[in-house]
Formats: sequence, C-alpha cells, structure tokens
Amino acid sequence: MDVMERIQKQVDSAAIVLYMKGTPQFPQCGFSSTAAQTLASTGVEFAYVNIFDDQEVMQNLPAFADWPTFPQIYMNSELVGGGDIIVEMAEMGTLKAAMEEATTKFSAA
Repeated sequence: MDVMERIQKQVDSAAIVLYMKGTPQFPQCGFSSTAAQTLASTGVEFAYVNIFDDQEVMQNLPAFADWPTFPQIYMNSELVGGGDIIVEMAEMGTLKAAMEEATTKFSAA
C-alpha cells in the first residue's frame, strides 16, 4: 500500500481525524495544541495521527488534499481545513454540531 492509500485509509477510519504534530496529550506545536483542545472541548470523540510517527505521511499529506500546513482536520473523509478553521467554527457555535453530524453519518455508513 502506498502512502496516499494509507492516508486515505486513515481518513476513512473514523468520523473525525486530526493530523497533528504530537498527540492531544503532548502536542508538539501551538497550532496542533489549539486544534486538539478545540476539538476536545466539544466532547465529541475524534481520532488523531501524529505526523512525526510516519515521515511519509508528514511529507505527502499536504499533497493529499492540497492543504500545505498542519494540523489538518478531516470529517467523513473530507478536509475541513486547519486549526484556524475549526477555531472559527467553534467561535461561531457550529463545530460541535458539525462533529456530531459527522459521527452520526459515520456510524450509519
């Protein structure tokens, strides 16, 4: 399986997937920390991938969805965006509902 197939399998494996530097418990950069905290604040479960654990994923993920930076957040296999997008969604009050909808759709599939 090549790296793009591995990434596709990862984004397909959970309703919400956060690609980040580090882990939610031990983030390795401020943007990843903010993204993980923002997602966690909703109380909705999400998966994460520590890009430092797989250099191929780290190098190829920007090309996967044409998004150059980390973190990257996927819901139902589609790129939502980076940390700034989900912070904005949280401020507008739409993040939790979007995450709950993604989880419901994923469970029904």
